[in-house]
Amino acid sequence: MAATDGKTCSSVLAAALLLPGLAAPTLAQQVPEKTELSFKLLDYQDRQPGLERTHVRAPSLGLVTPLGEQWGLEAGLVRDTVSGASPRWHSAVSGASRQTEQRDAGDLRITHYGHRQSWSMGTALSDENDYRSRSLSVEHRWSTEDNNRSYQVGVGWTRDEIGATGQPSLQEKRRTLETMASVTQAWTARDLVQFSLTHRRGEGFYSDPYKFPDVRPQSRHQSTALLRWNHAFDAWDAALKLSYRWYGDSFGVRAHTLEGQWVQSLGQRWTVTPGLRLYSQRAASFYVDPRPGSEAPPALPGAGSDGLISADQRLAGFGAVALSLKGEWMVSPELSLDVRVEQYEQRGAWRVGGQGSPGLAPFSARHWMLGGTYRF
Repeated sequence: MAATDGKTCSSVLAAALLLPGLAAPTLAQQVPEKTELSFKLLDYQDRQPGLERTHVRAPSLGLVTPLGEQWGLEAGLVRDTVSGASPRWHSAVSGASRQTEQRDAGDLRITHYGHRQSWSMGTALSDENDYRSRSLSVEHRWSTEDNNRSYQVGVGWTRDEIGATGQPSLQEKRRTLETMASVTQAWTARDLVQFSLTHRRGEGFYSDPYKFPDVRPQSRHQSTALLRWNHAFDAWDAALKLSYRWYGDSFGVRAHTLEGQWVQSLGQRWTVTPGLRLYSQRAASFYVDPRPGSEAPPALPGAGSDGLISADQRLAGFGAVALSLKGEWMVSPELSLDVRVEQYEQRGAWRVGGQGSPGLAPFSARHWMLGGTYRF
């Protein structure tokens, strides 16, 4: 290993804080030095040919603050307002069917910091007119004596209650247990690598009451493997962030995500981050592709012998490309402002390693986010 002394490694890991997505092992065991209050405003719009579908506006607040010498608190609040066309199935949407919904969500996490380790306990809730979610989580992090490596393990439990507007009789439930483990390694003086595994085991209602016909299994097991690598270029005052994510579940969906970002400092106050994300997904085993441009759902005989069927486009086979650009301005040591824009394009023919779903209408989405953080 190129960097072995504590002073060198400490500076490397501190620099990693500028590279979102990889937690610095030393910081995982340190109480926040200052209180941080942040505000974000997200605006999202997706479209299909001849139709603007869903528009989301979501302001949020975040707080990170120390509580004495060994405790820290993190909290967040968000309110989503969703409006637009309500899809009945796949990509066929009735222009007369409109929706306006609101979701309120919040999370709270308390962390105790010890010598090279920390324990966290968190809770989160989300409420909307037809869906309610409650969750609890516990997480433990610790690092080696030389500060070159840190480990993280966690477990979470979620309880969901599902209803449907216009169907008062629908009162379903779902329970999910999630476990995760990760290791973060300062590989050299300029390289930080992280590998993580996550598994979710859910039981309950997974069908979509707004898409007919839609009959899904009563359980879903989901596994994710994620590899990240951050490399600093000292001569350019920049960093390259690369990641690969594999996903598989018991529905038969298999997905691959490759993402890259270039973090470029411009002087002491500005940072610009362009990004590219490539995605490819295999369809669920019970997915049924409707006729292209069809205004009617697929025929029930398309269901398998077990009666499972869905034309939900999220379970289709497709590929996608997303381009993003983020800018951050350090107005002062206490205040920073940032803006991020992203354009997403999805096509059935773009699936890598096999045929996508031919009945999938082209889909695009764009979002922008404005934010600010104040430290005191």
